[in-house]
Amino acid sequence: MNGILIDSCVLLDLLTNDKKWADWSEKILEQYSQSNSLYINSMVYTEISIGFSTIEEVDETLTEMDIKVLEMPRETLFLAGKVFLQYRKNKGIKTSPLPDFFIGAHALASNFQLITRNSGKFRSYFPTLNLITPGNN
Repeated sequence: MNGILIDSCVLLDLLTNDKKWADWSEKILEQYSQSNSLYINSMVYTEISIGFSTIEEVDETLTEMDIKVLEMPRETLFLAGKVFLQYRKNKGIKTSPLPDFFIGAHALASNFQLITRNSGKFRSYFPTLNLITPGNN
């Protein structure tokens, strides 16, 4: 089995029953869960947790979806910092690393594919990352 990291936008599509994207997100997670382990990291956990009242609710939902939470290794944190430096050199205006940098770095450092709908920053700053996006799966 291979590992796949899931971006928060895909889970939020399902959790909010997004009219435009929930069907695609559900289909793609079902498709890839057949032969891969599905993961999120602490950045994604943080982003999706906003819609829940308790940690237990988040954890129960992730268990029901058979999605595991992985901690980010130091290689991920180091790479996210380097990507943030590149972003700043490219005249990026944020003053701290963006969640996408941690998510992309984690997928790349772990040799995972990434399921996302928001491919812009990932394609720009992680050009070798294998993305699963609408239109290319």
